[in-house]
Amino acid sequence: MIVVKTIAELKKIVLDVKEQGKSVGFVPTMGYLHEGHISLVNEARIHDDFIVMSIFVNPLQFGPNEDFDRYPRDFQRDEKLASEAKVDVVFYPDVNEIYPKELSCTVTVKKGVEVLCGKSRLGHFDGVATVVLKLFNIVQPTRAYFGLKDAQQVAVIENMVADFNLPVQVMKCVTLREADGLAKSSRNVYLSEAERDEAKEIFESLQQAITAIQSGEINCRTIKQHVIGHLETKTSGIVDYVEILSYPDLEEVEQIEDQMIIAVAVKFSQARLIDNVIITV
Repeated sequence: MIVVKTIAELKKIVLDVKEQGKSVGFVPTMGYLHEGHISLVNEARIHDDFIVMSIFVNPLQFGPNEDFDRYPRDFQRDEKLASEAKVDVVFYPDVNEIYPKELSCTVTVKKGVEVLCGKSRLGHFDGVATVVLKLFNIVQPTRAYFGLKDAQQVAVIENMVADFNLPVQVMKCVTLREADGLAKSSRNVYLSEAERDEAKEIFESLQQAITAIQSGEINCRTIKQHVIGHLETKTSGIVDYVEILSYPDLEEVEQIEDQMIIAVAVKFSQARLIDNVIITV
């Protein structure tokens, strides 16, 4: 496995690979890798010949009161995990390599950002879309792999790829979970022991929503209240949101129909956790 820190070096490697007729799979991450990231690499290995992983904590997607400085970083650990997963190249740039000067242009996301995480994180998805567009242009992958744990992010990226006719296929991968159902996340390390035990109730609340729908409940308000009630009863966290939306359009609806996302966010003392399920009826 090769570690590169400059755009020029990475572009040369990828060009050489493509000249050999090989496909390039891209797994963008912010590091502090866990099994969820590795599952994306494993999926990429099925479809592509050469795997590039980026590790870059993107300052543009953090608000002024968010955890950019506290975001966990451990490159030696990440390097070992990436090598074991048979990543071919890890792109590990510093901020000045990606943003050598103040940007004159950024991506502004207009659709699907006034709900879920976008509602309380003004500008977050602008930052996500801007860095992903830059990374796509740098790596020029055949396919890019994203986990559905952040299904809103996946929808935003899919829309951007379509809007700008980007020559990359977005591969949506299922959320990897702990044995008790908690979605794997770098932020789980911030949970206290008691909060970690409570956090499994997030996925349980979503499972109960699915059960209600399968039993014939179609009123979104009723389902949302059931999920909120479960979270407020079973956890000490503060419910940031519970939303039921069409997917991938991310539009509000009153009744369950077609393809839907049920998404939640819960704030614990030191971590804000998100999860979702996508269902088709």
